[in-house]
Amino acid sequence: MQVRAIFISDVHLGTRACQAARLVDFLREHPSEYLYLLGDIIDFWAMSRGEIYWSRAQNTFVQKVLRRGRHGDKIILVPGNHDEALREYLDMAFGDIVLKGEYVHTAVDGKRYLLLHGDDFDQVTRYHRWVAVLGDVSYNFLVRVNALLSWLRRQFKRPGYWSLAGYAKRKVKTAVNFIFDFEDSVLHHVRERGFDGVVCGHIHWAEIKQIDGLSYMNCGDWVDSCTAIVEHLDGRMELIVWHGDLAAPEQPDAPVSQIATA
Repeated sequence: MQVRAIFISDVHLGTRACQAARLVDFLREHPSEYLYLLGDIIDFWAMSRGEIYWSRAQNTFVQKVLRRGRHGDKIILVPGNHDEALREYLDMAFGDIVLKGEYVHTAVDGKRYLLLHGDDFDQVTRYHRWVAVLGDVSYNFLVRVNALLSWLRRQFKRPGYWSLAGYAKRKVKTAVNFIFDFEDSVLHHVRERGFDGVVCGHIHWAEIKQIDGLSYMNCGDWVDSCTAIVEHLDGRMELIVWHGDLAAPEQPDAPVSQIATA
């Protein structure tokens, strides 16, 4: 399906939780003019803990992004907190990928959306980094457990995809309050700057909704929810959940020498 723009975030390349094969499948089915990578595309936090994992599917994703750039797609990368090292290179281009601290996307209907990762509006990440790291480790554990639960559901022919991490967020009051506080903070910033809405990531909670006349859109992630925002050719924005069965299982690790070569 041809779309005008794709917005993805929180891919977490370099980790076992990254569902790169599904993301490659999604990109294959959605050619676009614009591709926006809204932070935490590479997980340097996990790598710094020695938890490096790189599969052939992750390598294929990098190659596919580079190939789309060579073929004329406009690709913007807005670094997040997990790949914040890339913020030292803002306004620079690596091949056909341009790094920006934030970006403004004008939809075909004229609406202007601020694109950012969102960690600047997360008080835990900004001021209590050790708590954020602990939360990151705990979240990765939930995602791994969820992979086992998903396998068991398939064995017992239970329909649909069920997210353990998402269930925990819905049931834990502090997590729900955190999401609402995050949304309010982001939209306050967007309203002050006169935009029609925002597309962000960071909290791994995919959503599109209208709040007081502004559009709040969160891409979700590609470790648990496998979600993206797309702009259709008529300017309509849609949240897509991509949980289709893959034709082939993910391949073993790619040799380091092959990573990111295209």
